[in-house]
Amino acid sequence: MGIGERLKEERERLGLNQTDFAALAGASKNTQYNYEKGERSPDANYLAAAAGQGVDVLYVLTGERKPQAAGTLAADEALLLDRYRRMSLEARGTVNSVSEALATFQK
Repeated sequence: MGIGERLKEERERLGLNQTDFAALAGASKNTQYNYEKGERSPDANYLAAAAGQGVDVLYVLTGERKPQAAGTLAADEALLLDRYRRMSLEARGTVNSVSEALATFQK
């Protein structure tokens, strides 16, 4: 699996389409497409912006997941937790029910 394929995998893990992800990383949709197809290689500025969106850049470049220290959260996990903490008790109950259903859903 190459850089482009791993970049696509990370984008999909974050639940973003090419257009939205490209905008967040400071690129055009066409550039994003070329990165994912392996026709171009992302530069450092793009990778830094992608890392800021929760992309595991070490994984994209090397195929190895970066180890996380115990007790640390990825950017997407921290964002989810922050949103959860700002919800009403009723909303939290809904999120808990939905997350339980999604966690047991088999693809």
